[in-house]
Amino acid sequence: MSEHAGFSLTLNRKQDFVFEVAFDQEHFDHIYLDEPEPLGSNSAPNASRILGAAVGNCLSASLLFCLQKSRVAVKSLRTEVQGTLARNERNRLRIGRLDVTITLEMDAEEPKRAERCLSLFQDYCVVSASVKKGIPVSVRVVDSSGHELFYDDGSNPEG
Repeated sequence: MSEHAGFSLTLNRKQDFVFEVAFDQEHFDHIYLDEPEPLGSNSAPNASRILGAAVGNCLSASLLFCLQKSRVAVKSLRTEVQGTLARNERNRLRIGRLDVTITLEMDAEEPKRAERCLSLFQDYCVVSASVKKGIPVSVRVVDSSGHELFYDDGSNPEG
């Protein structure tokens, strides 16, 4: 993947609040998203859980990559993410914080060799570093003929 390569995905509403997500790589399985009750039927994870999974996966992969490059033998790695929801000043529900715990099992002599990775891995996680900084999100709504109904350039983080 080139340095500035992006990605794309498409969400199609299946019914109620259930969406099918298709990725830009044909060999990737589609996933489904839903909202918790009472809005949705809680048949699949919601977007907040997917964001938590993305942060946890990226941090885990960054740490594992560094450890493997440093020839640290990792016996197991387990990551738990706890998401906390909070209301903002406008009383809108937001992800207030994500607490990530990575449990690493390695041989007794390995922790000393892992120190460098433990000081570096967060900086290489694209997702958590982006989330921590805040990602501008532009939003455009068009009708079925392509006529623009709404546009927000993403410059105002509260939208």
